Amino acid sequence: MARAHAVFTCSSCGATFSKWAGKCSNCGEWNTILETISADAAEAVGKNTLSKSRVSGKKLDYVSLKSITPSESKLRLKTGFPDLNTVLGGGILKGSVTLLTGQPGIGKSTLLMQICAEVAKFRPVLYISGEESAGQVKLRAERLGADSDKLSFASSTSGNDIAKTIESGDFDFVVVDSIQTLAIAEISSAPGGVSQVTNCGNLIIRAAKYSDTAVVIVGHVTKEGTLAGPKVLEHLVDVVVNFEGDRYGGFKTVRAIKNRFGSTSEVAIFEMVESGLREVKNPSAALLAERQNTDGSIILATLEGTRPILVEIQALTSKTNFGYPNRTASGYDLNRLKLLIAVLERRTRLNLYDQDIFINVVGGIKLNDSGADLAICLAIASAVAKRKLNEDYVVFGEVGLGGEVRSAFRPDQRIAEAKKLGFTRAIAPRTCKDDFVIPVRDLRQTLIEHIK
Repeated sequence: MARAHAVFTCSSCGATFSKWAGKCSNCGEWNTILETISADAAEAVGKNTLSKSRVSGKKLDYVSLKSITPSESKLRLKTGFPDLNTVLGGGILKGSVTLLTGQPGIGKSTLLMQICAEVAKFRPVLYISGEESAGQVKLRAERLGADSDKLSFASSTSGNDIAKTIESGDFDFVVVDSIQTLAIAEISSAPGGVSQVTNCGNLIIRAAKYSDTAVVIVGHVTKEGTLAGPKVLEHLVDVVVNFEGDRYGGFKTVRAIKNRFGSTSEVAIFEMVESGLREVKNPSAALLAERQNTDGSIILATLEGTRPILVEIQALTSKTNFGYPNRTASGYDLNRLKLLIAVLERRTRLNLYDQDIFINVVGGIKLNDSGADLAICLAIASAVAKRKLNEDYVVFGEVGLGGEVRSAFRPDQRIAEAKKLGFTRAIAPRTCKDDFVIPVRDLRQTLIEHIK
């Protein structure tokens, strides 16, 4: 069989090189050169492996799916946060591998230490860090009240050692912080590379399934906010949870973007306090506590997953000093804002070509709700006209390119949340059949009737 030696292949153009480089000299792409083995050796290895598999394989043991009766209560580990348990489908499932991602400093290690402290009240837990020393983790554990005898700590960057420890079955719950710091001895590339992350992830996942251990892996993110490393890692794990929000303040949200054991439409909302992260039971009341009813201020009834929340939309306009007006959005998609501004100019005859427009979603909430369109439009019109909307009104609805107001997702939940907080009416699409609603059908008529 041909001797296997390393070659480096560009995943974009297929060019091969004898050593690694950051940029492919053939196609000019960056970070596309991956370590492989030579073609001759790969063919020989493939033929040899295929011939061996015909005699080395054995028939699998199988049972009827109906005969399997797992106990859900024994399979789930509770995190100590009811909303987070809901996001995870009822808790952390034994034998599952969860990938937690988020911006640096957002609170990932704090959240995981609080979860470890809760699980360690009843089960053995191991916290493995490849980034921090035992002293640093001890200080965080003392601050968060994690002092259980069942909570252990290890510092390692060896994927082989971590997988062997998990496979031993000594612990019911293991945290690995983080996957980008790990390396296995059989691969010569640096930690954080594609090969290291993929193979370390495979080792840990196999060990977790073999020992029926619940494992949480921390993953770093890129500047764009996406998971750093190969996309295959997201496919390998059972649950991918994203930690979002402003690292310096405001609310932080935890949502599942992949979940084999539950819904991906739930969300948990946290705030950082001295004792760690705390769930926000009534985010709507907290977000509106400091509101002042001025022009440009509109209350939006939105949804975070399936959870209704009332948030304040603020708009500010000023005469531009340059030839091209500035559009800025905090907590809202900038391209969607530009589209709504174009609809306002064309369908309502508002003159916005010489206005700098700034949109802010109070509380650090990031909106991904198409039902926020009408509130954004009303906030801009209110700021330009220097007129207010009735302070007891909430708004929701999608706006089409023709200026029509379209239905929003789950209007009943939005209306129920507005009633609970004492609002008297809701400006909403005419498809909502409720006495609480002031039905509207187009954007121009809505501005004429309600921005006074």
